[in-house]
Formats: sequence, C-alpha cells, structure tokens
Amino acid sequence: CGTICLKYLIFLFNIIFWLAGGAVLAVGVWTLVEKGDYISLLSSGFYSASAYILIAAGAVVVVTGIIGCCATLREKKSLLIVYLCLLVCIFLLEIIAGVLAYITYQELDEDLRQNLKTTMQQKYRQPGEESVTQAVDNLQQEFKCCGSHNYSDWTDSVWIQQNQRVVPDSCCKTPIELCGRRSHPSNIYKLEGGCIMKLEEFILKQLYILGAVGIGIAFLQLLGIIFTCCLYRNLEEDPY
Repeated sequence: CGTICLKYLIFLFNIIFWLAGGAVLAVGVWTLVEKGDYISLLSSGFYSASAYILIAAGAVVVVTGIIGCCATLREKKSLLIVYLCLLVCIFLLEIIAGVLAYITYQELDEDLRQNLKTTMQQKYRQPGEESVTQAVDNLQQEFKCCGSHNYSDWTDSVWIQQNQRVVPDSCCKTPIELCGRRSHPSNIYKLEGGCIMKLEEFILKQLYILGAVGIGIAFLQLLGIIFTCCLYRNLEEDPY
C-alpha cells in the first residue's frame, strides 16, 4: 500500500512539476524576449544570466518529468536514481538563479548609475549600436522619461551635437520626425524626470519575479526528492 501511494504521489508531483517547469521556462523566455532590449543598456551579465539559468532549468524539467513517470510506473530503481539526480541538479540550478537574482540587484543598480548616462551620450544612433538605440527609444517611450537623470543629459550626446535637435524624438510625448527640436514641457518628458529611477524599479521588479519563481519552485522539488527517496527505499526492501 505504501509503495502504491508513493507511486501515485510522485506521478501527481510530476504533473505539478511539468506545470511549474513551464512557468519557469515562460518567465525566463518572457524576460529575454519581452524586455531583453534593456539588457543592452547594462554592462553586467548577471541579469540575463539569471534568465538563461531559468530557461535551462525549465527545459530540463520536460525530460526529467518523462524519466520520473517511467521510473515510477515501471518501478526501475536505476531510473529512479537518474530521476533523483536530475531533480537535485534542477533544484540547485533554480536556487542559484533565485539567489543570483536577489543578491545582484545592488551591483546592477550601481552599474546603471555609472553607465546609463554614458551609454546614452556615446552610443545612441552610432554605427553598430542599433540595439542600444532601440533600447533607449523604447525606454523613453515606455516609461515616459527623457535622458538618464533628466533631459539635459542629451546636451553632451554625440548624435545630438551632430543633428538639429535638443533631445531625441523618442523624448516627445507625441513622437514625430524632428519633434525633438523643442524642449518645452508640453512637447517632451521634461518635468517627468530621467529614466534611471524608472529602469531601476523595473529591473528590481523583474529580479524579484525571477527570484521568487526560482526559489519557490525549487522548494516544491524538495517534495519530489523526498517522495523519490522513499519509493526507492520501499522498492529496495520489497523482495518482489
């Protein structure tokens, strides 16, 4: 009876595990696809590394779930060992991703403060920096801001000095060609301030999501590890 109950518990766990793995994979992919252009504004790779770790863990979950079901239904102790090892590896991956997401915020915050203004001034609309240009334009439009700390940061921009503009057109409340020639508050995001504080809040929120999903699902896997160990022990003791 104990062995049968454990088999059904592990089978139920695998269903939940697949769903949780899909959530991990979805969060990692969403972070890179939906907001990945902002990664080009960071010199640190920790933010993207956390997302890639979650994607890797989510992908491995599919294979692990299949092995877990086969090992449980067929009562193969060798497969149970493989399944247990994979569970432990994924557990460690998600713990690392979650902890990494939490502890690196301060480093990312300092990275932003030191580099965002310089990145905007020196790389915006420059050859080979298309990803930075797109990220800056999206950032200013999505968060309704202009410049790193305020609109005057654009004064020293290489591109602004070479063109007849005060700010990029993406600073405008209604962006149209050459709208960045006027810096009146009715035209650009002048009073709303710079983008650095808003980007910091966004990244912090993203890291909390990555961390919470990674750590939360990792602890869920502890149940699977415990159930698998118990089933393995029961099969070892069963003479049949």
